[in-house]
Amino acid sequence: MSFSADPLAPPRRPVLRITRAGGEEQVIVCPGPALGCAQWIGLIPEDATQILLAAAPSARLDRVERRSEASVFLACAWRKPGNALAALWARAKGQSRRYRDIVRGGVAVTRRQHFAAWAATRRVPFEGPVPSLTIRCIVLAHGAASETLERTLATVRAQTLAAETVALTDLSVGSPSDLLSDAAALCVLHAGDALEPDAFALLAASLGGADLAYADEVDADGAPRLKPDWSPDLARATGYVGRVALVSRALIERLPNEPLGSVTEAADTLGRLVAEACRRAVHCPRPLATVAATPSYSAREVAWPLPDPAPLVSVIIPSRDRLDLISTVSRGLLEATDYPAIELIVVDNGSTDPAVLAYYEKLKRDSRVQIVSFPQAFNFSAMVNAGVAAASGQVVVLLNNDIGVRGPGWLGAMVRQAIRPEVGAVGAKLLFGDGTLQHAGVVVGLAGRAGHILRRRPADTPGHLGRLHVAHEVSAVTAACLAVSRDKYLAVGGFDAEAFPIDFNDVDFCLRLGAKGWKTIWTPEAELFHFESVSRGPSVGAKRERFEREAALFTARWLDVIRHDPFYHPALSLTTFGEDLE
Repeated sequence: MSFSADPLAPPRRPVLRITRAGGEEQVIVCPGPALGCAQWIGLIPEDATQILLAAAPSARLDRVERRSEASVFLACAWRKPGNALAALWARAKGQSRRYRDIVRGGVAVTRRQHFAAWAATRRVPFEGPVPSLTIRCIVLAHGAASETLERTLATVRAQTLAAETVALTDLSVGSPSDLLSDAAALCVLHAGDALEPDAFALLAASLGGADLAYADEVDADGAPRLKPDWSPDLARATGYVGRVALVSRALIERLPNEPLGSVTEAADTLGRLVAEACRRAVHCPRPLATVAATPSYSAREVAWPLPDPAPLVSVIIPSRDRLDLISTVSRGLLEATDYPAIELIVVDNGSTDPAVLAYYEKLKRDSRVQIVSFPQAFNFSAMVNAGVAAASGQVVVLLNNDIGVRGPGWLGAMVRQAIRPEVGAVGAKLLFGDGTLQHAGVVVGLAGRAGHILRRRPADTPGHLGRLHVAHEVSAVTAACLAVSRDKYLAVGGFDAEAFPIDFNDVDFCLRLGAKGWKTIWTPEAELFHFESVSRGPSVGAKRERFEREAALFTARWLDVIRHDPFYHPALSLTTFGEDLE
């Protein structure tokens, strides 16, 4: 199936709703038409009685083609034999959803290094009206060969929306207002950058009343830089906005009226100033230029202050039996963490192991520790709510009992973020026991609901745009290690123990914080081990049925975010976990 949409329409992924003979409804989130056109291939159940496609009003269904399941499976086996074997295993175990996703991962997903061929079948030129906006384009050209500069100027002259263009070769650059002159918006390029013909028209149409409009880029080696929607923490730390951007006069007038420095550093300096002062930015999610070299803006972690004295932190650990787990995490918190004001609350779900009960008695000798009894049926959300009700700290930290502390500074790093007025939940970098990534933030929509990006990658994986090296916005983080101001926790009613007793409660919590205006931050400065769910085991049988019920409730409540996680580009795959193209 191929569909296209107005490039200025909100980047919502189309949704297929499939009704089956027994009344069951499947919701499938399709790729977003980020470059103008998108393609989807997938398995439709044999007993489907109705197929509905929900998309943006401007969307067009261009082509529908039917292929046999056998041909799709053979294509998967040819391209990715490992996927084919895994799909057969899932099918043999009756895991129809997993079978479908594994096959799709074999035939419908493209690695980012093949971006050029992928984009060639999806790029649609902008045909909308060209807005009226005066643009001043500054080309920084110190040291550039004349033919390199000319290539950039030629692409500027070819724009469907004209711009006044100035090439700067002097050693110093004036203030932002000097660069803007009398224009309404400013663009700063480097010699060698090549704009798409509709770049200024699309950016100007996107800008509207915002401070900043920016688009994606392609590096000189053909690798795409697919950016998130406005992510100010990431912009301050990495300058991801890049060079294909229009800065409005309103924003320029708020910047310091001081020289930007030399030609070689002016763009980076301007980028930092814009990131700090921008109040509203619009992302046009399609590549509008090839940049001569990867932007030189070096990543830097922003240091947020910790008050003196440090606020009391209540660490809440739900647990049952498993002396090996609860003793390890408690020692790590009380003995191997350097934060000065800690309260430990263990919410015990009916432990019967005498060794664990004896350990609790030992723990209670420490005035920082209390044990809260929760004898009811296991309900993770209700347990953490009970822990927060007993907490005294300004900040609460939810911590699984299968967490291992890796270094002393993790808690301070999380608290520094959690006490920021604009921040809600804060998540940590979690590693499996073998040292690979377990949690680097949650993408809403991944696997159709929500999932952890880049699972099982090496611990030092930089992530797209280098974002895993710095703290940045995400839509959600896992409750395996989550910090939040107690007041904000209570303001949204805590975890939803009725709708999400076991799964999706943390993602739902973060999204409810977001709906109140508090963003979620993931930080690599807090790094711990997570021996994921070893105390609960896999979800099969009745557990699986319960999981699917909660998943259906989550989908119904948060479908709009599932269709577009603002911190995950609409061209990236929801089928795989590796930031591939779909």
